[in-house]
Amino acid sequence: MDLKEILPENGPPIEEVTKYIEKYKNELIVIKYGGNVFIDRNIFNNFIADISLLNKLGLSIVVVHGGGPRIKRELEKSNIETRFIRGLRVTNEEIINIVESVLIEFNHDIVLSLKKKDTQAISINTKMNNIIEVTPEAKELGFVGIPNKININIIKDSVEKNIIPIVSPLGLGMNNQTYNINGDTAAGAIAKSLKSRRLLLMTNVKGVLDKEKKLIEEISSSEILEMIKNETITEGMIPKINTCLDAVKNGVTAVGIIDGREKHSILFEIFSDKGSGTLIRK
Repeated sequence: MDLKEILPENGPPIEEVTKYIEKYKNELIVIKYGGNVFIDRNIFNNFIADISLLNKLGLSIVVVHGGGPRIKRELEKSNIETRFIRGLRVTNEEIINIVESVLIEFNHDIVLSLKKKDTQAISINTKMNNIIEVTPEAKELGFVGIPNKININIIKDSVEKNIIPIVSPLGLGMNNQTYNINGDTAAGAIAKSLKSRRLLLMTNVKGVLDKEKKLIEEISSSEILEMIKNETITEGMIPKINTCLDAVKNGVTAVGIIDGREKHSILFEIFSDKGSGTLIRK
């Protein structure tokens, strides 16, 4: 395989790529792609191209996607008001049906877009190949769940065949009832179950910033807890950070928070010495 031909011109240097392909060859990488980043179709297409490239280079990838903005748009179309408690959408029966159909439609969009790049992918959601069992998060949230069991066999079988599992953040509870799951939480649970080498949370921020708003390239769990305590890290970032801390505490080697808006940020994170965004270790 001629790397020069398939690597993007504005991606990481070829000698670094070669080194890291060796490093990650037999390792699992779970990538969460936030719905907020997906609104722009150019960013979506870049992401698809990068994921397809990772697959062609022989890396084992699992993708968990979000879908917040699409869900918001559909709910607004139906004039349904949304309430949030602790950053989680209160989800009644009408809302869960909309959430499920939006996320599954998006899931298929990703799978089809990868197929157009000659990359095989499999849809994993509550209607096909469900792998997530949940317990309800809290009564007042309605159909919002916390993963309590992940069936990793479907993921492992797919990855062995070089097929990328594309997972919707949905799960099934009692009586096969569908529950919505926070995307980061779903990705964290899957990464822990697989004991993956990396969990990458692609979002619309540069990473973890210090008091001067400068990017922190690498940080330990204890340093992060200190930053929450002294309020350098606040509201919106805290649930994301908690997912990271939980993952590194439970067998994931390291977690990266990276900016999905930056071109090829995922390639720079995996294949370059410098990385991209913030890497969190135990």
